[in-house]
Amino acid sequence: MKIYTKTGDKGMTSLVYGTRVAKNDVLVEAYGTCDEANSMIGLAVGQMAVEFFDGKEELDGVFHEIQTTLFHVGAELATPHGKEVKWKLTEQDVEKLERWIDLYDEKVPPLNNFILPGGHPAGAALHVARTVVRRTERAAISIGEDVSPLVLVYLNRLSDFLFVAARFINLKLGKKEQELHSQS
Repeated sequence: MKIYTKTGDKGMTSLVYGTRVAKNDVLVEAYGTCDEANSMIGLAVGQMAVEFFDGKEELDGVFHEIQTTLFHVGAELATPHGKEVKWKLTEQDVEKLERWIDLYDEKVPPLNNFILPGGHPAGAALHVARTVVRRTERAAISIGEDVSPLVLVYLNRLSDFLFVAARFINLKLGKKEQELHSQS
């Protein structure tokens, strides 16, 4: 099977169920940005592959589950109005994220100031992934009432989780957080 189909050469692509739309359609923007967020998480996981720290194996499992769930989010965003979504998010997906946020937030020092994104390459990649998830959320909102409210909740929680996970990784890998200081 060839990887190229040539069906998108004129600026069109297919949604789930084969509906053809322009590549700048709001649905394509939303699921494409979701894919970008998933890829950034993959970059962070790749950066962690050579590192060893207590809790790494568990965190790898969490990221694997999140990346799989993001494929489901992308499928929901790529499903045209009026068609049945093949892979739907559930309340349990959101609840898992909330448990992981609480779990990892307990393992990092409390915040007293804003922090600058950065640190270890894995932590920095998670900060970028967090901002891409926020962009995915904005793109999903642009779809309007056709987007599942659960997708918006999941994306909102995911950005929070990625923030906490970046802090956790930076802590575990000895990268001190840089606090934002006012310019005076």
